[in-house]
Amino acid sequence: MGRDLPSIGWAGFLDTGALIQSFAALVLAIVLGAAIAFHPTTARTVDTREEAELPKVLIMYALVGAVVGEIVLEYGMVVGFVIFGLGGLMRFRTDAASTRDTSRLIMVTLIGLIAGLNLPHFAVMATLFSWVLIYAFDGHPVCEMEVHEIPKGKVKEAAEAYRAALVAMGCKIISEDRSFSKSRIDYVIRAPRAETHAALHDALCQRVPAEVRGEINWEIE
Repeated sequence: MGRDLPSIGWAGFLDTGALIQSFAALVLAIVLGAAIAFHPTTARTVDTREEAELPKVLIMYALVGAVVGEIVLEYGMVVGFVIFGLGGLMRFRTDAASTRDTSRLIMVTLIGLIAGLNLPHFAVMATLFSWVLIYAFDGHPVCEMEVHEIPKGKVKEAAEAYRAALVAMGCKIISEDRSFSKSRIDYVIRAPRAETHAALHDALCQRVPAEVRGEINWEIE
């Protein structure tokens, strides 16, 4: 018995119209997802690392939605039920460390499904889109930095010193929360592409004067 599903295969690479349509759908999904993910009112309320990472996840899920739509458009609702079943399996049987990792897991599974459905042209395109988004977003990791055990009465001076040092090193400060009672400062920052948290840690220890320096704890996804 032959398959009911259409077989497109490598001939899809020669179908310029289909390639352009798929490309436009993925671009539109990313642009519209970014319009919501980077809404100005959202940026003003970000104060945790998870909230700072959320726009990346939203855009990746927008791409996932566009890929699913293209597959269903090509092969019909039968494949839609297959995707739904895969989503349930990943949701309840896969231990992903974060929503970012979950979105990558879903995307990789969809790419494998596309390849298995004999749509190599769309599998390659979806992979390239995902690769570019991951490179653009995760090249500047979002870090949560806690400075504690600051000398008593020096929280304000310490905050100014750490802020100046972070900016000088090319970090973008997303949020800063000072606790005078606990002698602690919490930062959410976006690190430069080429810097590791170990290098940032060493640089801060050198740049911040000893009289206002505290101990630093890092949390990086």
